[in-house]
Amino acid sequence: MIGTIVNAVAIIAGSIIGLLFSRGIPEHYKVTVQNGVGLSVVMIGVKSALVADNLLVVIISIVVGSLCGEIARIENRLEQLGTYLETRVAGKNGGNTDSTFAKGFVTASLVFCVGSMAIVGSLESGLTGNHQTLFAKSVLDGVTSIIFASTMGLGVIFSAVAVFLYQGAITLTAVFMKGFLVHATIQEMTSTGGLLILAIGMNMLGMTRIRVGNMLPAIFMPLLYFALKQLLS
Repeated sequence: MIGTIVNAVAIIAGSIIGLLFSRGIPEHYKVTVQNGVGLSVVMIGVKSALVADNLLVVIISIVVGSLCGEIARIENRLEQLGTYLETRVAGKNGGNTDSTFAKGFVTASLVFCVGSMAIVGSLESGLTGNHQTLFAKSVLDGVTSIIFASTMGLGVIFSAVAVFLYQGAITLTAVFMKGFLVHATIQEMTSTGGLLILAIGMNMLGMTRIRVGNMLPAIFMPLLYFALKQLLS
């Protein structure tokens, strides 16, 4: 869990720096920087999505995972959580789910959580005790959180909680499921996560409005697939 703790602290530190400098940055600079980050997120998503060998598993994972997420209304719940945090911390009207606070919380949480480094790093941490990938991710997330916080505000800092819970859960799961987490499983999970990162980047650029939060269960569908396959064989 050391890697996850360092990651969460890096996001908090980066967000504080971003908030301190946000008022001195002209709005048109913020828009340009955010578009640049959006393009970078798209590139990361494309690169991660192309690692899979079994595209059918990825496609089925996206479809089944999206259905599960829609039923659970994950994105709505994330937005409600962001709005609740806003009412408690920022003292604003809790009925506006399109607020900057909620948007910052949801966007940052998704970007930091669904990346391949989050999955692979957490798995490495749980399987081998190697935290190097998460340490590297901490540096990247810290820098990104500076940009996010300067453009989307206070909500970004609370994404550290989401990262801690998400990556911590994967790390603990890896400890108990070492037999199922073969290379192929990690590869398909990474590819599925890459598609979600691509969707996040497209949302950030205003190209579309994909409910990425509702697709989060798709990341874990390859794990379920390979676990069932191993049990049946």
